[in-house]
Amino acid sequence: MELDTGATAWMLMSASLVLLMTPALAFFYGGMSRAKSVLNMMMMSFSAIGVIVIIYVLWGWSMSYGGGDIGGIIGNPFDQFGLQGTIYGEGGEFLIDGFGVPVVVGVAFQVTFAIITTALISGAIADRVKFSTWLVFVAAWVTLSYFPMAHMVWGGGLLSGAGPFAGIAAPIDFAGGTVVHINAGIAGLVLALVVGKRKGFGSEVMRPHNLPFVMLGAALLWFGWFGFNAGSAFTADGLAGLAWVNTTVATGASMLGWLLVERFRDGHATSLGAASGVVAGLVAITPAAGSVSPLGSIALGLIAGALCALAVSLKYRFGYDDSLDVVGVHLVGGLTGTVLIGFLSTSTGLLYGGGFNQLAVQVIIAVVAMAVSGLITYVIAVALKATMGWRISEADEVSGIDSAEHRETAYEAIGANR
Repeated sequence: MELDTGATAWMLMSASLVLLMTPALAFFYGGMSRAKSVLNMMMMSFSAIGVIVIIYVLWGWSMSYGGGDIGGIIGNPFDQFGLQGTIYGEGGEFLIDGFGVPVVVGVAFQVTFAIITTALISGAIADRVKFSTWLVFVAAWVTLSYFPMAHMVWGGGLLSGAGPFAGIAAPIDFAGGTVVHINAGIAGLVLALVVGKRKGFGSEVMRPHNLPFVMLGAALLWFGWFGFNAGSAFTADGLAGLAWVNTTVATGASMLGWLLVERFRDGHATSLGAASGVVAGLVAITPAAGSVSPLGSIALGLIAGALCALAVSLKYRFGYDDSLDVVGVHLVGGLTGTVLIGFLSTSTGLLYGGGFNQLAVQVIIAVVAMAVSGLITYVIAVALKATMGWRISEADEVSGIDSAEHRETAYEAIGANR
């Protein structure tokens, strides 16, 4: 395959856009946190970049997309350890993939997905966990949950078109409904349950301290998401254009769906709701961006925005402290987008005469993704609780995790309850 410089340029730009999403997430989560926790919250996202880029080069790419498939669950971590045999051919030339893009550019693109997926989890455990335990969790979880899931869905494993469920219909996950959002969302739920609630959860008001940060983060996430979804076409073509349009209209519809729920339920539409609706729409369209029409994307976005707006309040009903709504937005949004493909896919969806097969397989892969990620996360979380411990002291939590863990504060005067 000859080098396609246009496709290569597009994929380098897409990788850069997706990398931007993790600092964007830091702003989004940081603004939603209390003033005494904003630096720690942002550090959890930034530190995920530092840990995962190293791990991905060493064994992450090999486990996700290298040779030596092991039971349809992972690739052999030693097959392309340190990217051996990934960058150059026998003659010293750059290896080129089927789209005319150097394979090393594919590595750059895929590592950004691993980073943002892991960073998403941090929002479920804001204000209360040791930074050192978080760093160890990042390394363990990306290795034991993310890389296997990426291999199973996109690397020819059990949840791919080459897996056992493909006999029903080929599973569809264009850019990460299962790999990214269901994976991170269920992990956030498990961690919230294992780590436990913040002091004062349910009895104290814990408002976002900086809504402009939240809006800025949502805007940058929306911008970066074009690399996430349109980049998953792997070349600059009509499919990338369709994914771009679908991403935009689904996100706009989701924002409106969230605001409508707020207006009828609470009597007013909020900036936090608008930003959260944007993210919910981006999440939901991720698995479907290449397989639905723009009209279908509007329906998908409206449904996702409304469902996620309703779902974020479940933590108060069931008593789990998902601090920044990872479960309500990413798990519920990821499930919504993954399942609705079964109705809205223009080639195999139920509403387009495709029968129930696509819907059935979408439900199956969603359930399997939840079960696998939930179990692995639970084992890691319990092991770390028994060894390093998760919680900072109650006194440090009250005074502020920024000062306790980093010896810094974002603002000069921080009240204990802000």
